[in-house]
Amino acid sequence: MISCEHVIHELSSYIDGDSDPELRQAIERHLRGCRRCSVVLDSTRKLLLIYGDEDVLEVPAGYFERLRTSFLARVSR
Repeated sequence: MISCEHVIHELSSYIDGDSDPELRQAIERHLRGCRRCSVVLDSTRKLLLIYGDEDVLEVPAGYFERLRTSFLARVSR
């Protein structure tokens, strides 16, 4: 079983489609059973859509790191 921390670490490659097929399947199995990681994936995808929009909205400095730290703190409880 793949850990939440590993999923978060590999999230960028997963979204970009650059994960090897075995890792991708492990991440997808994890996402089916982990609400927290699913929410992070969904939020990250939405953030990328916003960022890729022509009307660029600036994300506050340190946002992703604060989100990641908060998520990892909750997962490790």
